[in-house]
Amino acid sequence: MIVAFSVSPLGVGEDVGEYVADAVRVVRESGLPNRTDAMFTSIEGEWDEVMDVVKRAVAAVEARSGRVSLVLKADIRPGVTDGLTTKVETVERYLAAGGTAAPDLP
Repeated sequence: MIVAFSVSPLGVGEDVGEYVADAVRVVRESGLPNRTDAMFTSIEGEWDEVMDVVKRAVAAVEARSGRVSLVLKADIRPGVTDGLTTKVETVERYLAAGGTAAPDLP
């Protein structure tokens, strides 16, 4: 499964990067495949291990803030591995083909 999530402290002002870094640090130290962009951190693995990492990331922010916002989206697809990479590669192949359909691509 892939989970994309965003965790932010509430009531600490506009500059939340330091708090978000605490959460991202937990994800990166987990050893699970992950990516962080401007809006979300995505993490890939089995349900229990991914949700444990999300819970610990929230706890890291909560430790320094009395209130936390969590946005989470999950792609639950048993049997799929390396989805963080393959899903993006598929889109890139279609873009490289120069159109909206590329029938010769798997």
